[in-house]
Amino acid sequence: MGIVLPELILLENFGGDYKNFIQAVYMAFHRDFVQHKTKFRGEELRLKWHPIYQAKAYTFYHMTHKGDDEQNREPDLRRCERMPWARPVIENCDMWNLKIWPQIRKGSNRLCIWLDMEDDPDYIIILDVRKDYKLLWTAFVLEYEHEKRKKQKEYEEWIKTLKSPGKT
Repeated sequence: MGIVLPELILLENFGGDYKNFIQAVYMAFHRDFVQHKTKFRGEELRLKWHPIYQAKAYTFYHMTHKGDDEQNREPDLRRCERMPWARPVIENCDMWNLKIWPQIRKGSNRLCIWLDMEDDPDYIIILDVRKDYKLLWTAFVLEYEHEKRKKQKEYEEWIKTLKSPGKT
């Protein structure tokens, strides 16, 4: 079974009008994660709402902006364009046999879901694993080969832990 993804939301389809573009991106986010209640392996995902950013859930900000400094993240058009992909990637990750692995990042338990694309930059979704639920944390595009090699190494290192002696 092939992977079928929704169309990208492109800035050019809005005549370069960023305000209308980002509103369309938010509408996709709202539809898929606020109204629909997307699930990962049967468990409903939660969103980080606070701090509210431009009257939108903080998760939306994290999924559409990049940068290490939380107060000064910049819009990322590649992330925005792929917002319609997030829900199907999460809901179909097992059926599509995507790479999924845990990682510790900044002291938090995370799950990485990797959509490995042939003709497009790869897309990664990060879930934050909490005690009783999972939080949709962010999503980003692997635009450079060194980023892809780094994620592949992370994934392979995790696979090795599954195969090491003494593991059950």
